[in-house]
Amino acid sequence: MSALDRVTSWPVPHSVAAIVRSSDGSPPATYSTIGDTGRSFRLASLTKTVTGLTALIACEEGSLRLDDVVDPVMCSASLHEGTTLRHLLAHASGLPFDGASPIAALGQRRIYSNTGIEMVAELITASTGIAFDDYLNEAVIEPLGMTSTELRGSPAFGMWSTIDDMALLLSEYLQPSLISLETHADFIAEQFVGIAGTIPGLGRFDPCPWGLGVELRGAKDPHWTGRQNAPSTFGHFGGAGTMMWVDPSIRTGLVALTNRPFEEWSEQAIPLWSGLSDATIEEIHAFEAAS
Repeated sequence: MSALDRVTSWPVPHSVAAIVRSSDGSPPATYSTIGDTGRSFRLASLTKTVTGLTALIACEEGSLRLDDVVDPVMCSASLHEGTTLRHLLAHASGLPFDGASPIAALGQRRIYSNTGIEMVAELITASTGIAFDDYLNEAVIEPLGMTSTELRGSPAFGMWSTIDDMALLLSEYLQPSLISLETHADFIAEQFVGIAGTIPGLGRFDPCPWGLGVELRGAKDPHWTGRQNAPSTFGHFGGAGTMMWVDPSIRTGLVALTNRPFEEWSEQAIPLWSGLSDATIEEIHAFEAAS
């Protein structure tokens, strides 16, 4: 039984998964997939990683700067004086999960915030003069050939996609082509190092490392990634029962999509995702040992 065969026994109506690898700097290739690769799934918060990538493209194009103070007139939410794009992407702005006013000091707590990511999209629109949906398509979706992916609502959780398209996204995260290696390194580096925070559905962690739109595994325990995943692993899970990670230490990415809300099977989902992750890593190690 392959690692991906595990998803066929998950307690969900439909599930798909893919493993993507990059060996010795070669272009990433899909290692294996399972399920209906053309079926569309709601990504939920996996969307945040794509919004983060889109913001970094806007920075490289000169429309935004990560550390410039946000002009309040560019956002519909109230922000602390001194708030930057970096604060918003790293969930360090003090904004709540949902809500237009900060509930904590700037840069002191990791408060997971849909509002903060939605403000990133507003900043992109205000600074470029292009609607976020259009900018997203032009900057990310079309260049990567993600022909079955679309944003149907919030830039924090509203994207739909297929496993084939998500394999293309993982390939970009493994070997970036849309942003420079320097910017990519910032994308997956811990921001506002050492601050504590809470991940909805998982718990409180101190510290709670985060990148620029991506969660970092760090030393979190328990966690939805595998026990064998390196601390440098980055990715996200979503309320639609979805998960995705990239482990740079083994040049491998894993994505699994389902259509059962996370809250309905959270106690099962976390160990099942972790088990799939460890089985994937074991399979990669066995494959490399036999090569």
